[in-house]
Amino acid sequence: MDNFNIEDFKITSKISLKDQPTKLSVLADEDTIKEELKSVRRQLGKLQDTLYAHGKYSVLICLQGMDTSGKDSLIREVFKDFNVRGVEVHSFKVPTELELKHDYLWRHYIALPARGKFGVFNRTHYENVLVTRVHPYYIMGENIPGIDDVSKIDDAFWDKRYEQINNFEKHIAENGTLIFKFFLNLSKDEQKFRLLRRLRKEEKNWKFSSGDLKERKLWDKYQECYEEVLNRSSKPHALWYNIPADDKPVARYLVAKILYDTLSTYSNIKEPELPAKEKANINLYKQELENE
Repeated sequence: MDNFNIEDFKITSKISLKDQPTKLSVLADEDTIKEELKSVRRQLGKLQDTLYAHGKYSVLICLQGMDTSGKDSLIREVFKDFNVRGVEVHSFKVPTELELKHDYLWRHYIALPARGKFGVFNRTHYENVLVTRVHPYYIMGENIPGIDDVSKIDDAFWDKRYEQINNFEKHIAENGTLIFKFFLNLSKDEQKFRLLRRLRKEEKNWKFSSGDLKERKLWDKYQECYEEVLNRSSKPHALWYNIPADDKPVARYLVAKILYDTLSTYSNIKEPELPAKEKANINLYKQELENE
């Protein structure tokens, strides 16, 4: 599994999404990949403990992808060895009545991880330039001043929204949040296979929604919008990574490996030392306890 180079997955210049891979050629079997993931996630779990003790950075992990791209199972497998107090997962669905009474970024702001913690956004603030771009009439529910008709949602509106999202990420990055954005790049054929599996396996039926088929018919429009997201919002402080998602074990390993290898470069993330006076008296404290 050493044949992967993190740099190959970064979006650092303008890309065409159709040229980005959805599957990799891997020189390892599935069992080996799973063992590699176990090793990396154990190391990641230890690093999370150190980040928690250090208490100066937070980590925001953003997961985006088409339906069935494997976001839920990736979260389950990658963060399995984390202390539960150190990671929080938020899944952003249709905005609630309360959320619609605030600006569209409000619900994302209040879900940001505290210093020392990991936060995972399962679907993210980018839904506001993805699903709303495909279905612009959703914007009307936000009650934005001056936007009283869908015809007023023009290119300038989307330009402003991208500017706001980029500023949001710049602000939190400058205040100690380390941002990782992963696009789980699924092929249309693989999505078809996964949807059929949900229908054929009774225990998977609950995952299926007829709405999945309606959205699938809009595949090309979604791909166009995702390409724009990747090209307009991958910044040095908040990079997008294209994660080939047709093979779930490989996708999980890549996300875990990118997180661990990148966070390991922050040499200033370390457990705090005891104050000099406390450290000097460690033997005294041990003796006091042993003599109880």
